[in-house]
Amino acid sequence: MSAPFRKMIDAAVFCAVIAACAQLVLPMPAGVPMTLQTLAVALCGYCLRWKYALAAVGTYLLLGGIGLPIFSGFGGGFGWLFGPSGGFLLGFLLIAIGCGLSLKKRILSLVMGMVGLLLCHCCGVVWYAYITHQSLWQAVLVASLPYLWKDLLCVWLAELIANKIGIFKKRY
Repeated sequence: MSAPFRKMIDAAVFCAVIAACAQLVLPMPAGVPMTLQTLAVALCGYCLRWKYALAAVGTYLLLGGIGLPIFSGFGGGFGWLFGPSGGFLLGFLLIAIGCGLSLKKRILSLVMGMVGLLLCHCCGVVWYAYITHQSLWQAVLVASLPYLWKDLLCVWLAELIANKIGIFKKRY
């Protein structure tokens, strides 16, 4: 099997993993559910190069956007992308790129993943504030801070898993 074909299969598998992790939902009062999608997206980025990680996450967003019930709580449709959590969903692309750009040094790969995560939260907060007509500070307090500790842990755990299965040794 050729390498590009294998990478496309890997991207499809990660798209399915992200969809499965979206169904592990802890509802939150702000309307942005707590899920394990961040772990799946970060792991996707660390295991695939950024282009294939971007393809996996982009496919997930496209399939959910056209109505397949793969967003949290078996939701689907473009309304999800334009709802309160839409900025975070689109921000997953930034996590995938950050983790997918991981460098030869593990600490740098972790930093890149964290940068992608923080950019994702910035997009999510700005969009949430816009949609809910709240101040940016209120949006940070309601839609970012309650999730940030879990998301930081997810990116760190994804990097740890990728290292344990030897992804960084295989990629370089």
